[in-house]
Amino acid sequence: MNNQQSYYETMYILRPDIAEDEVTNHIDKYNKLLEEFGGTILDSQMRGKRRLAYQIKKHREGIYVQLSHQGDGQHIFKIEKAMRLSEDVIRYMTVKQEGPLPNPRPSSKSTSQSENKDNPETKAESKEKEPVASANISSSEKPDTETKENAES
Repeated sequence: MNNQQSYYETMYILRPDIAEDEVTNHIDKYNKLLEEFGGTILDSQMRGKRRLAYQIKKHREGIYVQLSHQGDGQHIFKIEKAMRLSEDVIRYMTVKQEGPLPNPRPSSKSTSQSENKDNPETKAESKEKEPVASANISSSEKPDTETKENAES
């Protein structure tokens, strides 16, 4: 592995109909299991409830949780076995990452949105940028932008 350390990222999806306190219990449970099996937790984030690309076990939504960890490969088999046996986990996947260790990030977008709400300068800047960009469009480019706008909506 040369000078670069490898780490693992496990993404698992919980059933959408479980309570929020049960979600935190599951997160704590898998974090403790990982440490018991010899892994080191680098970061654990709940990504929230999202719509699934396809139906899984009659669920159209799921609660996503991302877990970054380090350790030997033996702990992955054990944690995935615990997830497989749980009825609340509908999907899981572990990927080996190579390169520098991840830096923990703020887990929610609400902090950046609240900063933008509190800062009136960012609102003014974003409003000023929109008309300038649309004013530079020539008449030959207008049909292309209309199709792009229709495709986005």
